[in-house]
Amino acid sequence: MRIVFIGTPEFAVTSLEALIAAGENIVGVITAPEKPAGRGKKLQGSAVKQCAEKHGLTLLQPTNLKDPDFLGELTALNADLQIVVAFRMMPESVWNMPRLGTFNLHGSLLPQYRGAAPINWAIMNGEKETGVTTFFLKHEIDSGSIIDQEKVAIGPDENVGVLYERLMHVGADLVVKTVGKIKTDDYTLTNQEDALKQLTHVKNAPKLNKDICKIDWNQSIDQLHNYIRGLSPYPCAFTEVNVDNKQLKLKLYRTTKEAEVKASTPTIICEKKRIGVSNSSGTIWITELQLEGKKRMEAVSFLAGLKTEITLAL
Repeated sequence: MRIVFIGTPEFAVTSLEALIAAGENIVGVITAPEKPAGRGKKLQGSAVKQCAEKHGLTLLQPTNLKDPDFLGELTALNADLQIVVAFRMMPESVWNMPRLGTFNLHGSLLPQYRGAAPINWAIMNGEKETGVTTFFLKHEIDSGSIIDQEKVAIGPDENVGVLYERLMHVGADLVVKTVGKIKTDDYTLTNQEDALKQLTHVKNAPKLNKDICKIDWNQSIDQLHNYIRGLSPYPCAFTEVNVDNKQLKLKLYRTTKEAEVKASTPTIICEKKRIGVSNSSGTIWITELQLEGKKRMEAVSFLAGLKTEITLAL
C-alpha cells in the first residue's frame, strides 16, 4: 500500500517513525515550509521534514494546498492512503485524492474535545481519562467516521507536557494498528453524529489564547490546579502581580492544592519557604514559576531573591 504521510511537529514524527519501523511504504511526506525560529530568526525545517530527510523520503512543502503544481506532484505519488497527524486544515482536493481516503490522528476520545487543543482542555476540565482517535477526514473539522480509539488515564497531578508525550506514543501505535485494519478491510466505522446523541454534555477544545491562559482566582482550588497543569509547560497559565510598583506577569508551572483557607478573597500568601494564592475554597501553593523578565525557577529560589512585597494585580 502506497502511503503519503502529512504532519509538522514532533508529535507527528513519532507516528512517522513507527510506520517506517513497521515496514510501511511511505512514498511521500507533506509538511509545512520552513519558518524563522530562535533568536537569530533563521529558517528552520519542521520536525517532520528532518525525519523525512533522515530516511530519504520524498518531501513536499506547499505554501498553498490548492496550488496546481503541488496537486500535480501529489497526484504523481499515486497514494492509496494518506495519514494526517498534527497538520493544518486541508481542502477536499487533497484529502479526497487517495482511493482509500485520508485518516487523521486526534488527541482525544472523539466526539469529545474536537478542536485545536484537546490535550490541554481534557486536563483543564479535570478529566480522569482521555485518549487518541483515528478517523477518516471529511468537510467538517474532527467530525469524520471513527476507525479506532485507545483510552489513556490522566494522573491527578499530571501536566499537559507529560500527557502529550504519552499520547504521542500511544497515538503512533494506533496509527500503525489503523493502517493494518485498513489493509485487511477489518474495521467497523462509528458515525460521530450517532456517538454525539449518546452524550449528555459535549466538550470542545478551542485554540488557546492569552485570555484563556489568564487565571481567574475566584475558581475553586480544584479548578485552579487543573487549569494550571493543563497549560503547563506551554502556553502556561499566568497571573499579574505588583512588585516594586510594577505590574508584571507571573507564569505558574507547578502547583499543589490545600483545603485550608488562609484568605477569604484571592490573596498571595508568602511564607518562609513557600508562596501561594488563597481564596474562599483553599490555597494553591506554587512550586515552580517565572516572573516576567526572570528565569523559570523553583518557588524556594524565587522567595530567596524576593526583597519586597508581592501582591495580586486584580
